[in-house]
Amino acid sequence: MASTTLPLASAASAMCNSKPRTWFSGSSNVGHMFRKERNGPLSGTLSTGRITMAVAVNVSRFESIPMAPPDPILGVSEAFKADTNSAKLNLGVGAYRTEELQPYVLNVVKKAENLMLERGENKEYLPIEGLAAFNKVTAELLFGADNPVVQQGKVATIQGLSGTGSLRLAGAFIERYFPGAKVLISSPSWGNHKNIFNDSRVPWSEYRYYDPKTVGLDFDGMISDLKEAPEGSFILLHGCAHNPTGIDPTPEQWEKIADVIQEKNHIPFFDVAYQVSTFLARINFLILELESEMCYRVLLVEALMQMPLLVRLFTARGMELFVAQSYSKNLAARVRSQLKRLARPMYSNPPIHGARIVANVVGDPVLFNEWKEEMELMAGRIKNVRQKLFDSLSAKDKSGKDWSFILRQIGMFSFTGLNKAQSDNMTDKWHVYMTKDGRISLAGLSLAKCEYLADAIIDSFHNVS
Repeated sequence: MASTTLPLASAASAMCNSKPRTWFSGSSNVGHMFRKERNGPLSGTLSTGRITMAVAVNVSRFESIPMAPPDPILGVSEAFKADTNSAKLNLGVGAYRTEELQPYVLNVVKKAENLMLERGENKEYLPIEGLAAFNKVTAELLFGADNPVVQQGKVATIQGLSGTGSLRLAGAFIERYFPGAKVLISSPSWGNHKNIFNDSRVPWSEYRYYDPKTVGLDFDGMISDLKEAPEGSFILLHGCAHNPTGIDPTPEQWEKIADVIQEKNHIPFFDVAYQVSTFLARINFLILELESEMCYRVLLVEALMQMPLLVRLFTARGMELFVAQSYSKNLAARVRSQLKRLARPMYSNPPIHGARIVANVVGDPVLFNEWKEEMELMAGRIKNVRQKLFDSLSAKDKSGKDWSFILRQIGMFSFTGLNKAQSDNMTDKWHVYMTKDGRISLAGLSLAKCEYLADAIIDSFHNVS
């Protein structure tokens, strides 16, 4: 409890020769105490008098806690909602929208939920590691059901809480069992990566990835930084559709990346956002999990198959991974046991509803095929939007600037190359809400809005420095 003395107006007579005193207390009331002092305990007459006043004032121990800044991604949506302009666009959060810019729940998801109701499935607590059927189908989807690492029980899988929760659990695992090891993060990367490892007390540094001159991959810089990293570092890799740039290495470049990681005895750490779209928004570490029970997100179908091939490239070399690790069977059991031990005080049990949706759809050939068909429709809409935006920019911009990088990027996002001031202009003048690094979500854009967005980008790029 903090204490201090506050000066109060004297309530004593001219004869008073002392000042009032005050203190803080935890009481919510303000109290006053007056005491007359006499010459002695037996004296009946007052020779000198003074009045001492004490005031109890409530001061919270949380008074010194500052206001946190808005989240750089989720704060965009909050600002968007407060904007009353009819032309506004929310291109900040990577969530799929229809051509009418409305959220979309897949029909196959509705069928899976109906099946759950018909079967009368309960909502009991799951084990710490999650739903067994969910873990099984996700591991098989990633590696292939016939892959030796699956058949021989070399994959330790635990269902986590969203991508963020899975990364956080991974951070706790690294901090406890690989003390002092560093995680290397691409520059730029998803905005929450650094926060997660900071809170996990895991040191991190960056490796070069994006080249602003070409609006492409700085492959030479990336390779150089991986070679210079301390041996045994964890290399955080985006398995497909790099966030925020949408720029991925070619298959040949992935082979070279794997060479360097293997030579330096690094550990690949795959964070795969949007890879299995509606269901598996992130598969990372040894954790295969759902983005959230009712949050469905999408990536182009081309990326759906890219991640399994990429992980299999690394496992085929006999490398230990964070995604699904090629341990011996006994070691996989030990890793799973320690992940459960870390999860227990962190969140105890993962949710059951979304995991059952995944198990029902991915585990049923008919529903799985329906899901892939819906994926193709959603992916096709994003592809059309990407092409229309490129066409609009090329037709409207008379400067001769090459906008073809938009077509070379993949996934839900496009990294426009706009700086912070230009991104601010997009919002302040054009009511286009986006992250300040210049990333836009094409999944939140409609064909009807492409020309408007092109006007905003051209104005911001050429007229704001």
